Amino acid sequence: MRKTRLMTALTAGAMLMSLMTGCGAGTGTGENTADVKLDPSNPVSLTIWHYYNGAQQAAFDELVQEFNATVGKEKGIYVEGYSQGSVVDLETAITDSVEEKVGSQPMPDLFSTYADTAYGVQQQGKLADLNAYFTEEELSEYVESYIQEGHFNDDGALYLFPVAKSTEIMMMNATDWVPFAEATGSTIDELKTLEGITAVAERYYDWTDAQTPDVPDDGKAFYGRDSMANYFIIAMKQMGIDIFDVKDGEVTIQADKTAIRRLWDNYYVPFVKGHFNSLGKFRSDDVKTGDILAYTGSTSSSMYFPDEVVLESGSTPIDYMVLPAPIMEGGEAYQVQQGAGMAVTKSDEQHEYAACEFLKWFTAAENNLRFVCESAYLPVRLDANSVEMVDKIAAEPEINVNPKAHDCLANVLERYNDVTFYAMKSFNNAYASRKVLDYNLADKAVADRAAIDEAVAGGVSRDEAVASYIADDAFEAWYEEFVAALEGAAHNA
Repeated sequence: MRKTRLMTALTAGAMLMSLMTGCGAGTGTGENTADVKLDPSNPVSLTIWHYYNGAQQAAFDELVQEFNATVGKEKGIYVEGYSQGSVVDLETAITDSVEEKVGSQPMPDLFSTYADTAYGVQQQGKLADLNAYFTEEELSEYVESYIQEGHFNDDGALYLFPVAKSTEIMMMNATDWVPFAEATGSTIDELKTLEGITAVAERYYDWTDAQTPDVPDDGKAFYGRDSMANYFIIAMKQMGIDIFDVKDGEVTIQADKTAIRRLWDNYYVPFVKGHFNSLGKFRSDDVKTGDILAYTGSTSSSMYFPDEVVLESGSTPIDYMVLPAPIMEGGEAYQVQQGAGMAVTKSDEQHEYAACEFLKWFTAAENNLRFVCESAYLPVRLDANSVEMVDKIAAEPEINVNPKAHDCLANVLERYNDVTFYAMKSFNNAYASRKVLDYNLADKAVADRAAIDEAVAGGVSRDEAVASYIADDAFEAWYEEFVAALEGAAHNA
């Protein structure tokens, strides 16, 4: 499911551990678990707000019904789930409820949320500390980095619980890759690094340009990416730099010029040369229209990868290939960690305890896999993160696992031990700072590409038209503006 984050609060909690590490995942005490007593003859009713739609909502509703009929009935817990529409709609509903705006609904007992939204709610004292209802042993059964993302402060309190996560992968039109690779000697191995993709994209542009020798400078783009914020944050981390260095809630911008130049050289330069592209709302849209062959995007985007390329001349069926998200050459194997969790509204022990009992049941290995498998999200428990477990659930006749989602999950899980997943730490104005990363360079690339294309259409060669845009002084001018924009956003200047 594709999501837009619109909160002005703060962005994701931190983790620097390997995804497979399980020991010491949390600081749970479970101190309230033994003391709370529920009455099955007078069950506690829980309301959950979420943004699930389609197959994901159907899977969620089915699991809720099963919980109510089994564990919920036995323990005295009844759950009702309500979709608020989109992520934006849900965040608006939560914000209105927290601020007690006229016409808003009371806060639900649980709600699906990203860390930035949850952080803003927690800052107003509205979230329960889940450590009181989970033991340290129970928390150690979950992927450590997912649990760490729910720790917003230095007090060890746990405010956000993982239910489904995602990362980035690379999807490619395998059908059109084959003739290009055979003709040019290009290899899949080259696509493991961003520098390799840049080189392959130039080769692809030249190869497609040569298909029409009577029309100069009409080569096609090879690659695009969805989230530019992820590009900056993860690529910098791969080079050993936290672009947002957060200590005690205070942020320092670490925009090392040499590292940023590498990002410029491997996105802006190939973009304005016509080797990369960004036209539709998502890059999977650009694959469908034949404007690119490959892109980096969320695991959940795999479900939207097209089955055909649609041109004015007609449609052509295509096969797909799932590849690891590329890293910077020589960099460490960091990948982005993203995805919403569940927060529990601060209320009374009975409701908070009941909410946590539901979360424990919902995230049990087989239950969680039934929820995530159809949408290419990642399960959150260590005992669920294997291709074998995914295949076991996919074999159940009532589970309809999209083949692309299955292949995407398999690709990520097979490399589980080889990567470290990373989310940026929370700080004031983190949302605004991410927006600078998302749009500053991307918007400049689109605008400059349009000006270059116009010059080429007027008879100027592409090399000549591009030259001034990719010169050292052009980078220097943009770099100064970029750092100033980032500093201004981060410190609300």
